[in-house]
Amino acid sequence: MKEITMLEAINEALHEEMKRDDNIILIAEDVGEYGGVWNASRGLYEKFGALRAMDTPISEAGFTGLCVGAAMAGLRPVTEIMYMDFITACMDQLVNQAAKADLMSGWQLKIPLTLRTQYGIGSREAAQHSQSLEGWFCQTPGFKVIIPSNAYDAKGLLKSAIREDTPCIFMENRNLYYDKMEIPEGEYVIPLGKANIVKEGKDLTVVTYGIGVDLCKKAMAEIPGASIELIDLRTVVPMDFAAVLNSVKKTGRLLVVHEAAAPFSVGAEIVRRVVEEGFDYLDAEPLVYGNMRTAAPFAGNLEDAIMMTPKGVGEKMRYLLTGIL
Repeated sequence: MKEITMLEAINEALHEEMKRDDNIILIAEDVGEYGGVWNASRGLYEKFGALRAMDTPISEAGFTGLCVGAAMAGLRPVTEIMYMDFITACMDQLVNQAAKADLMSGWQLKIPLTLRTQYGIGSREAAQHSQSLEGWFCQTPGFKVIIPSNAYDAKGLLKSAIREDTPCIFMENRNLYYDKMEIPEGEYVIPLGKANIVKEGKDLTVVTYGIGVDLCKKAMAEIPGASIELIDLRTVVPMDFAAVLNSVKKTGRLLVVHEAAAPFSVGAEIVRRVVEEGFDYLDAEPLVYGNMRTAAPFAGNLEDAIMMTPKGVGEKMRYLLTGIL
């Protein structure tokens, strides 16, 4: 075992996969000689050369379109959108081309494209650098949406995403980039669509992903004696809904926690399915807790006011456990 950060784990995954398969190429802004704005592609240019770790102009539409075409031609491109907010500049290439090309070609085409992007709030970068946009891609048929919560999962899930024959949106919370944990020395992969039961419990089911896992752990530490089952989805699409429903069947209570705002969200979809398929299991109303549905302010005190917190998570947990706000 070795202790590394999430960024180092992502870098390892890229090195291992590019060594394994010559068809894997990296195309994006600053990912070549510079090593990536976040250093996630450090060393790839030196190891694999400029044709496989390729810098591009500042044109998300251009290099994403290039990656879609490369995938159609038989390569396995990995690209990077520096901030997820900038993904708006290449939505046509993703939503109208990458996600639909296999179906519209009668399955003659495969689109093995992995798009890495970082997201998150709390870094004082204002409204155009602080969004959690997974819901857009969850609603679009054709994408797999992967959101790791730690270094171990980031490496194993990224390797699985790169090996997929369908486009994958791989979301990394920048506030987790420098968190360290032990991971195995050798190669490993984590299958997509398999949730992780972080902690078992019998009184309340808490479903989350990404940085929500850390927030929920902190909240749980302040409720000693409570039997709370914590589920890390790992991948939102495909979702391990069976794990969620089986847990709710056992606990009778459900809380979903994520950085995206609650209205029209992944959490709202989970609640819809639980009510539809497991209504009789519920002993209390299911809840979703996320950030306030507003653009992120630049002022620190105002940004803090719209963000979910461990205290807020704990309040929702206590309410579902006791019925008292």
